[in-house]
Amino acid sequence: MKKIPLIVLLFTALILQSCGEKQVVSQADIDQQKIVDYLISKQLTATATASGLHYIIIDEGSGDKPTTQSTVTVSYKGYLLDDTLFDQGTFFTSPLSDLIKGWQEGIPLIAPGGKIKLIIPSALGYGGHAAGSIPANSVIVFDVSLHYFSN
Repeated sequence: MKKIPLIVLLFTALILQSCGEKQVVSQADIDQQKIVDYLISKQLTATATASGLHYIIIDEGSGDKPTTQSTVTVSYKGYLLDDTLFDQGTFFTSPLSDLIKGWQEGIPLIAPGGKIKLIIPSALGYGGHAAGSIPANSVIVFDVSLHYFSN
């Protein structure tokens, strides 16, 4: 029986190991897992959009719904996934088009008098940049009440 030198076996194993596919995990995948973990830990059921936004409509409100061209007046609280409050406002007014994409997508789901919880992946929030006390690549949560809007 022929013996194969140990160095040849080690070299072959190293080559075979390096040929394996490396799995690349995107920020969207990381955010998705964080959102799923958050929903499980809070025992919440949310609806997801194609963009990765998750939302829970608490109260639909009544009447017409705003569009991204509307100016909205809302009250809100913003949290990190660990429940750290990073911002809040009452009767805050702004063109919806000037706000983060998660709000642009989520707020038009409710009418005046409506309330919604938005769980926003980093790409629809502040992305790879820190914003005040919000770290870069953070999934953020907003509880938003829509008071009224104008077009």
